[in-house]
Amino acid sequence: MEYPLGRIFIIPAYKLWLRKIDGIENIPRSKPFIIAANHSSYYDTILPHCIIIPLLDRKIHSLSNSRYWDHFFSRIILNYGECIPVHVGKDRRDNTRAFNKAKSYLRKGEPVMIFPEGTRSHDGILKKAYNGIGRLAYETKVPVLPMGIIGSHKVFPKGKFPRFRRCDVVFGKPMRFDGIISHRKGKKALEEITRRVMKSIAALIGQEYRY
Repeated sequence: MEYPLGRIFIIPAYKLWLRKIDGIENIPRSKPFIIAANHSSYYDTILPHCIIIPLLDRKIHSLSNSRYWDHFFSRIILNYGECIPVHVGKDRRDNTRAFNKAKSYLRKGEPVMIFPEGTRSHDGILKKAYNGIGRLAYETKVPVLPMGIIGSHKVFPKGKFPRFRRCDVVFGKPMRFDGIISHRKGKKALEEITRRVMKSIAALIGQEYRY
């Protein structure tokens, strides 16, 4: 059984803030896949694990902001979950090592989680995404599972303590990009994949992706 301690202590606690899950039938039951979700709360980081680990009994490896490793408690949780540190925003550097690690997990058949926006949205409105999701999907040819998280910015607002609110989760159908991979190269291919993924996430949460 994967993450036995997490199943006992973390998952039940997180589910207190989870109201509804739609599209669970879209989650692949085998083979590797990339989960791509919007990001507006600390709560989002563990949420996919709480849903998918009990369902599939498989590890999930999240690409997470490297700054979270600066804090003792979060570092313990991130290392326990075998998360992958990435540099974003002003701290952005070469993330080749992080992407190679993510690709190695996918080659082993283990899902990888990424937040394309790279940071939290304090009001829940989608931000412009980085091309990391496009790069990962392009280089691995692995399907992307879009995940929409609704209301988590009210559960654990940025810079504030958690509140007892509930959020909803919606999974879309897995997306493949064989056509783009076969006919496009370079930055334009990555941008197109990223745009399509973000538009899919936007549709799941009732928003419009404007970038």
